[in-house]
Amino acid sequence: MNTPNNQSSLQQWVDWLLHLHAQEIDLGLERVSLVANQMQITRPAPFIISVAGTNGKGSSVAMLASILKEAGYNVGTYTSPHILKFNERIQINGISVNDQKIVDAFTSIENQRKTTKLTYFEFSTLAALEIFKQASLDVVVLEVGLGGRLDAVNLVDADASLITAIDVDHIDWLGDDRNVIAVEKAGIMREGKVSVCSDPNPPGTLLEYASNLNANLACLDKDFNYYSDENNHQAWWFDFKPINNESLRLNKPGLQGEFQLQNAAGVVALLQKVQQELPVSIQAINLGLTQVQHPGRMQSLQINNQAWLVDVAHNPQSAQALADYLIKQENDLTQSIAVFSALNDKDMLPMIKAIAPFVSEWVVADLNIPRATSVEQLTGLIMQAGVKEKAILGFESIALAVEYAQSAETEKVLVWGSFFTVSQTLESLQSEQ
Repeated sequence: MNTPNNQSSLQQWVDWLLHLHAQEIDLGLERVSLVANQMQITRPAPFIISVAGTNGKGSSVAMLASILKEAGYNVGTYTSPHILKFNERIQINGISVNDQKIVDAFTSIENQRKTTKLTYFEFSTLAALEIFKQASLDVVVLEVGLGGRLDAVNLVDADASLITAIDVDHIDWLGDDRNVIAVEKAGIMREGKVSVCSDPNPPGTLLEYASNLNANLACLDKDFNYYSDENNHQAWWFDFKPINNESLRLNKPGLQGEFQLQNAAGVVALLQKVQQELPVSIQAINLGLTQVQHPGRMQSLQINNQAWLVDVAHNPQSAQALADYLIKQENDLTQSIAVFSALNDKDMLPMIKAIAPFVSEWVVADLNIPRATSVEQLTGLIMQAGVKEKAILGFESIALAVEYAQSAETEKVLVWGSFFTVSQTLESLQSEQ
């Protein structure tokens, strides 16, 4: 495959990048930092926020960006993975940048890297930093891809960091010990800088790391808290003891699921702690929370006469959050079809057990990508969770699974298990429409 250039399409670049490095994931900062320093993009904006965690990262980034935009700041966000288009990863003021900006950034990186090997994600991260540097932004919010300490995003020294809920995920790279994983997440903290953790039960290793680093850390349930407003289902209360003893009454986020209050509390706590450097009014917080959007997270779709719920839940913690949401729905969900597939490095059995009570028929499919789980393995795991084999149907692709779900008589369809499951489902639905 020939090396693309600034006349190539974005898809040509993406296809080339996917085959450039022998490994999909190659953790470490030395290579990517070398190129970033050469390009002088390690400081892409006057104020930088990094966000790490297992669950809630993307939602927290979306809330931060929405609030900061309402406060009048020009904001760049870098997230991963994307749902439908690569451009979703790099946004300015909530709008994905165009193909040519990304192509130009990729071309610049390729011209600078010479013999330095870079992964697809490292190329993407450098492209985001290059685009943000050229855009003269006020704030950049960077979502860590995997872990934190050795993730490409961590080449940037953030002015503030947010660590969301921590759980076991990416076992092949981060292990299955929450204490070890917490240290990887804590790696985005910087000495003396503001950091917030919105996990209500952070592992002791994270607290120890912050103490040894002398980070300015605030934790949920210790330094700040949140409560639902019993008199108004659209509002909630936020308390931050170090700043004042008064509770803030705020609008609930425009994202489905009560767990989003936990994410919102971390976001508000961080913004409260950086008020001197980044003033944000309560009005901007309320507007930003109300208007925030984040596709693929508890996303409801009406497909003909069927109600589809699409969610990227891909580990035990996020699967339980999805189950908690389903429990609170007024409609009977026990007759739902589940379109399900997950990556082979996930702890799938507890995920499936959490959702099984809400599903009458399982429709599983091969994602046909590296790290995909075969239909046979998916079927075996679902049966281990107590589901009868006759309630499981296997397909060669998500597209075929979606086609079957649409033809079924059931009124409800649940799509979950992976970003890729959601992405391929929405792509199939979009192509049909």
